Parts: sequence; structure tokens; C-alpha cells
Amino acid sequence: MTMENQSLLMRVLGYSPKMKILDYLLDFPTNDFTKKEIIDALGMSKQTFYKYFDDLEGVGIVKVNRAIGKAKLYKVNYENPVVTDLVNMEKKLSLQIADEEESKLKKPIPAK
Repeated sequence: MTMENQSLLMRVLGYSPKMKILDYLLDFPTNDFTKKEIIDALGMSKQTFYKYFDDLEGVGIVKVNRAIGKAKLYKVNYENPVVTDLVNMEKKLSLQIADEEESKLKKPIPAK
């Protein structure tokens, strides 16, 4: 994964399995997914996924959005204050990087 492809949250908070799961779900705020869909999308082992996903669900960061038959579909719980803080942090990081890039473009070119 190149620096340009990395999410801001993962660049700052690390590449742990929990962050990979959370980052994936945050990338699709209006979608919900089965556990299998998330595992397949991330290429993560089932053992690793279940170990960390259960933690995220346990603290309310991820929630069941709906059920189709026996299948449960999950999404990020935007009512959780931790999720709200992460989303706000990502926005602030994005604005900070944009400001830094803009200031690089505004540097005067020395006259010859």
C-alpha cells in the first residue's frame, strides 16, 4: 500500500486489525455488511477477524444494522462518541494536510 492509498486514520493510528475493520466500515458509511463480506474485502483470516470484531461490537463501535434471515448485517455506530471523535479527527487531519499542501503551492519562486 502506497502512502497515497493509505487512509489518514490508519497512517496516524496504525495498521492493527481493529483499525483495518473500522477503516473499511467508515469508508462505506451508508452500507452494511455481513461478517463474511468484511473478511473477504479485507483478506483477513476468520480467526483474526473474530478476535477483533467482537471487541469493536462489544464496546458499541460496530452494531447490527439489520438482519436478513439468519444473516446479520453490520455497520459503524455513528451514535458512539468514539466513532464521532474518529470521524472528526479524520476531517481535521484532512484539512491540516490540505492546508499544508496549499502553503507549499503558495511559496514564492525566487527571482533570478
